[in-house]
Amino acid sequence: MIEWVSLSTGAKPVPRPLATPLVWAAAFGGALLLVALLNTLVGPDRPSLALAVLSLLAALLGLCARFTAAPGTAVMCWLFLNGFAIPPAGTLTWAGTRDTFWLACLFTAAVVGTGAARLIHARAAYRRLTERVLGD
Repeated sequence: MIEWVSLSTGAKPVPRPLATPLVWAAAFGGALLLVALLNTLVGPDRPSLALAVLSLLAALLGLCARFTAAPGTAVMCWLFLNGFAIPPAGTLTWAGTRDTFWLACLFTAAVVGTGAARLIHARAAYRRLTERVLGD
């Protein structure tokens, strides 16, 4: 008689987040690519669309980052949003309430992405532990 056994007998570790400089480099490259793509396809005068796309990027990067990477990710995305997604292109400006709102949106997206990843990993770890306890 053949008995099937699991090859992994040890506990599966929770995935480690990526290094913060790597996340910031991905935010830099991703924001550059997305803003260039948006400027080419729909034009540079659509900041709300650019904010939504960059917020999605920040949330996706948050899935594999530490909480400490969120401020830098938000600032990287904001730099490209402010510098290249609104006219005049290549000029950084500061319009108090607008830019504060943009930074808050980008920061919130990064934190929500990181928080979601932590909850998903914690829930998976809890399931593995309870299956092991109940299965023994």
